[in-house]
Amino acid sequence: MTFLEQQIVEYLQQQEAAKRVLLVIKKNRRKKGEAQEMPPIPSALLTAEETEELEEEHSFYVFRTDTNAVLARGIQGFEAAKERANQLRKSHGLKWDEVKFKSERGNQSSGGSGGSAAAPKKQFGVSRDGKTFTNTSGQSGRVDYAKRYNPSKGRRFRGYTDPQGNYHDID
Repeated sequence: MTFLEQQIVEYLQQQEAAKRVLLVIKKNRRKKGEAQEMPPIPSALLTAEETEELEEEHSFYVFRTDTNAVLARGIQGFEAAKERANQLRKSHGLKWDEVKFKSERGNQSSGGSGGSAAAPKKQFGVSRDGKTFTNTSGQSGRVDYAKRYNPSKGRRFRGYTDPQGNYHDID
């Protein structure tokens, strides 16, 4: 084996190791509001068989790239998704680049919207009674109504003052 071939082999091995590390990082990425710990570094250096097992845990969906129409959902495993995408491509008479598949996002085990069962998020905007306003940060304040009428809205001008003392128009 020549020196150049040896360098190419080493480069390919390093590239495979980097792919495995990125796969583990992506799998264990901290989601918003969750405290999730990274696994120890030795588990990042998985074998090819172990990475295939990880891919088989995910649920995939198949879609058309030209129209973004979903052709199939809930396919368990990478290989099954690849086979199903190929079947759908043949049955619809599509080209290779017109059918793709992706891993489905969110919690696959829950049947609902994929949201958590935590406390409901506070609705921002003016409350139903029109007395308080909640901004996108969750801070609430009293709504001030002006003497002047807003004809385009069909009601009086309104706004609120934030905790720093700044006044904001609502509409």
